[in-house]
Parts: sequence; structure tokens; C-alpha cells
Amino acid sequence: MFTPAAPAERIHLSAPHMSNRERESLLSAFDSNWIAPVGPALEEFEARVSSIARSEDAVAVSSGTAALHLALLVMDIGPGDVVLCPSVTFVAAANVISYVGATPHLVDCDPISGNVDPESLVYALATLASRGHKPAALIAVDLYGMCADYTTIAAVCNRYGVPIIEDAAEAIGATHAGQPAGSFGTLGVFSFNGNKLVTTGGGGALVGPTELLSRARHLAGQARLPVRHFEHDAIGYAYRLSNISASIGNAQLTRLDSMMNRTREIYGRYLDELGPIAGVSFSSQAENGLGNCWLTVAHLDQSLHPTPSAVCDALAEHNIEARPTWKPMHLQKVYAETGRTGGRGSEAHYATGLCLPSGSSMTEAGQSRVIAAFTSALEAAPVIDIADRIELTDELSLQHQDSRATTS
Repeated sequence: MFTPAAPAERIHLSAPHMSNRERESLLSAFDSNWIAPVGPALEEFEARVSSIARSEDAVAVSSGTAALHLALLVMDIGPGDVVLCPSVTFVAAANVISYVGATPHLVDCDPISGNVDPESLVYALATLASRGHKPAALIAVDLYGMCADYTTIAAVCNRYGVPIIEDAAEAIGATHAGQPAGSFGTLGVFSFNGNKLVTTGGGGALVGPTELLSRARHLAGQARLPVRHFEHDAIGYAYRLSNISASIGNAQLTRLDSMMNRTREIYGRYLDELGPIAGVSFSSQAENGLGNCWLTVAHLDQSLHPTPSAVCDALAEHNIEARPTWKPMHLQKVYAETGRTGGRGSEAHYATGLCLPSGSSMTEAGQSRVIAAFTSALEAAPVIDIADRIELTDELSLQHQDSRATTS
């Protein structure tokens, strides 16, 4: 009797990488009955995160989004303020600006790395200054685990007196000029969502000076005062990370170096085996930085290869998860009318890029499957005309002005 072959095991983009160490840490917290949002595991986790970022303090919270929200709040950013934000980012970086009633201004990105383009940043700041506007902050995003060019970005922001909030949600363990991710701004943010290199199942952290983080910790605990009855002196939030989630994070952080070594190996193999294909390139490490290689981003020459979405569809037929890069904020309906500087670099990044499975738990055999399926997809799928590469919902992208033009 014919027995059909078992389907190939699913290869996820970035699956959690658990070990007995996480299990033992979790059970220890469980057995101690420290389940509530505070406890010794949480304190240990905050100390570990602070050490990795070389910051004075850290506050562990329920998500990276919560950490970004708190960053704006403790920096007293609100209605009437303008906050610069890259167009290529997960939507949280733009949304938190709206949370506090401020106005986002989107900045173009380098088409290869996806990080903030320093030239666009200069143009944005100069143009806004000519109109009498000084941004309250720049939220700089370290995309896919690679730090932005803070040597240049910090110099530009210092010239205009604009503080930086570093959204290092994806970049824990990465460095720029020998300095760790999370340490380049007035405040830094990490995410420990389930798909990140280090996870607590869902969570985040805010790092920076104790003076600001003491206020953030207070707001994250519903702004409750340390008295017997329930007394609150501000509008607070239920943002604290639980002690039991922090116990998972503690074990994960002890394995950060080994997990990064693995993701860097995965990146290197993609580069070695797929890089020689004509028209295929990869988001590279910065000259003076070292990413954690959370995700590997491949770029497909528009004249030689199918769209990233078509390749993702082909990989899905092999039970392999892949995704296009972040869709720029100015192509999202909710931010289509938001002020911005440029956009073509961001659009090029989106039109050509896709994220390949890169989780530290992926096996050599699993990566071989991805490489074979990717190569086959490039050979089999039809090439789409350049003008049709951005989806119909993104038609406005074809009407943008020069990449140095500013709209408001």
C-alpha cells in the first residue's frame, strides 16, 4: 500500500531557541512562587540587560513597544512636538509617537541596510530648522540586528541639539565602533518578543540613566506610590514584565554569545552560497560594526529576478517561512499623509528585499533546504516588470518626488 511521504518540517523565520537551561530557570521561578510582576528573577534580568548595554539602569517591560512609549513619556515628548522616525521600521516606532500626541516625520533609509540614511537626516533637520521646527527626538532603528551609523548620526543630531532614542529592539548583542547596541541614545530599547534572538515569550526593556528610568519604572507600575493604600500621582500603565517571564530571559542571556555565533554562521553561509548568484546581494555588516544577524536580508536585482513576494510564495511551497522586508511607513495607509523626507531609498529596500530564515536553532540541513528552495525559486519564477514590483496598494510610491525632497 502506498504511503505518502511525510511533509517536510516547517522552517520558521526565527523560532525561539530554548534549552534545558531555560526550562530549569523557569521551573525555579515557578517553584519559588514568584509569579507576579516583581521578584528576584526580574531584578536579575534587568541587571543583565543593563550590563549588556553598558547602561546605568534597565527597566524590563511587557514589550518593546511599551519601552518606546515610556521613552517618549519620560523625555516629556507630547503634543506639539515633532519626532523623526525612519520610514523603514516596524510600525511600533511610528505608533508610539502618535500615542503621546506628537507628530512623526519620516526619514529615508539606505536602500541596502534599511537603516537611517544620514544624508536624508541632514536634509530633514536643515529643512525643519528653516521652518522654525526643532524635532524633540530621533527614533533611530537598528534594523534586522545591525546598528545604524551612529558615528555620523550622533554627530548630525548633536549639531542640531536633537536627542536620540535608539530602537535596538532587534539588535541586542550587536555593536558599532566597539560600543553595544542600546547605548547610543539618551535612551535605548530592546524587544524580547517570541521571534527575537533573545526572548522572554514577549517583553522588552528600556535602558539608560537611572534618573529617567526611575520615572519609567514608576509609570510602568501604574504610577503607584510606595504607601499601604493605592495612591497614584500620574497616569500609569501596566507595563512591567513578569518575574516568571524574566526567568526565561535570564537563561537566554547566558546563551547570547553562542546564539549570535550561530546566526552569524548562518549569515556567512548564505553569503558564501547565494552571494555569487548574479543579481543577488545581502545587507552587509557596517564597516565599523558587527550585527547579531537576527535576520539575513537578501536583495534581488529588479531586472534579473522575481519579486521578493514571489520568492516567499515559492519557499512557502517547501514549508519554509520567508517574508519581504518592512513595508515603509509612508506606503502604509495610516501614515501616507505624514510629513517625510525622501522615500526612494526606503521603497528600493522594500521592493528588492526579503528576509530568509535565520534563527539560531536552524540546523545545517535546514539551511541547505532553504538554499536549495531559494535557488530553485529564482530559476523558476517569472521576472516582473520593474514598474509592477510594488503592489497595487502602493501605487502612491510611483508618484514620489526625488529622494531628497521633503513633504509636510
